[in-house]
Amino acid sequence: MRSLALLSLLALTAPLLAQQPPYDVFPAADPPYYRVRYEASTTPGELIFPVNYTVWVPPGVKKLRGVIVHQHGCGEGSCKSGLTGAFDLHWQALAKKHGCALLAPSYEQPEKADCQMWCDPRNGSDKAFQKALADLGAKSGHPELSKVPWALWGHSGGGHWTGGMTILHPDRVAAACPRSGVPLLEENPTRPTIKAYTLPDAISGVPIMCNLGTKEGVTVKEGRFAGAWAANEKFFTAVRAKGGLIGISVDPFTSHECGNQRYFTILWLDACLSARLPEQSGDPLKPMPTKNAWLAPLLGTEATPSEKFAGDKAQALWLPNEAIAKAWMTYVKDTAIADTTPPPAPTGLEVKDNVLTWKAEADLESGLAHFIIMRDGEQVGTVPEQPKNPFGRPIFQGLQYSDTPTNPLVEMRFADTKAEAGKKHQYRVISVNTAGLKSE
Repeated sequence: MRSLALLSLLALTAPLLAQQPPYDVFPAADPPYYRVRYEASTTPGELIFPVNYTVWVPPGVKKLRGVIVHQHGCGEGSCKSGLTGAFDLHWQALAKKHGCALLAPSYEQPEKADCQMWCDPRNGSDKAFQKALADLGAKSGHPELSKVPWALWGHSGGGHWTGGMTILHPDRVAAACPRSGVPLLEENPTRPTIKAYTLPDAISGVPIMCNLGTKEGVTVKEGRFAGAWAANEKFFTAVRAKGGLIGISVDPFTSHECGNQRYFTILWLDACLSARLPEQSGDPLKPMPTKNAWLAPLLGTEATPSEKFAGDKAQALWLPNEAIAKAWMTYVKDTAIADTTPPPAPTGLEVKDNVLTWKAEADLESGLAHFIIMRDGEQVGTVPEQPKNPFGRPIFQGLQYSDTPTNPLVEMRFADTKAEAGKKHQYRVISVNTAGLKSE
């Protein structure tokens, strides 16, 4: 009888622990991908939602120098988009260059649940995140993952989380880029569940780039996301008042969707990681250089070297160097940041029964738009046939609202249904980045 009761209890419990839609369909995490999942906790102060953490480790890296975190926003749609974040080839290119892991959480938040219960790291997501780093480090054979610096990017509620983690752990954050959302620094009576933060002095050493769309209160003053600009401006002003190395980049076309932000953000993070990551894993972060900084007026479109800036430097946007300043000036005007370098050529091409498969890495500057398939010197197709992206430049993997690849992932595969039977063909696959440049 006791055994029967125990079996009944297990039968009732199992469905509660199983992952429920929309969080039950995601890419497999086979090496170099690794995943851990934690159930919701009922302990006060701990995370009340289940969560998956997926990490990509660059093949061949001996010791990680850092981890880049790509954090989704609030609501079921954004949360489930985090399931593919670590599979993003463009973000992987940034991670690989710097010997970093790429990590993407996916909090299993019900649609109407309070997002603050995860996007405020003080509500348990900080603790869960750091536990995941340790557990994923053990799984991947890289225990240093639990101690390396963090580069943080987050959208909406993920921006709130990114800013919150930077405030709580300025010594661990190499750079932070909150998109649309930022942590609040004073109580809001209309939103009592949002707790205010106090800025530490150490935040002045962390380069921060706030990013949002012009329709989030900059030029469009009404609507659901119109309050984003006021929050970003307050956060910027407070951090800058402490001497913080903070800028703002406004997408001239978008609202809350991420648009083409990655083409500036990845360049900015690249500059910050190049300057701050230690050569040897385990050494402390380097101070961010400031002697080559450029400045720009708030909501301006032109930047100048710091020593030539005529306005109030204490209230100016901070940009780390000339190259980033020029990219910023293009981004805030039309997002069409130039690229002159071709993407890496595909590798590992295999042909079996007229089906082609291959591997490819994305271009650091402009990502990966599509592939051209050549047979005997003639173009016979493209993959995908018509690349799409409702939020910005068309890209190979597609793009969801929170800047992650569409699910299921697009395969590097082409079936040549028009190949002449019995004839041996010579095939070539060409990568094309979003600037239209082809691999050599």
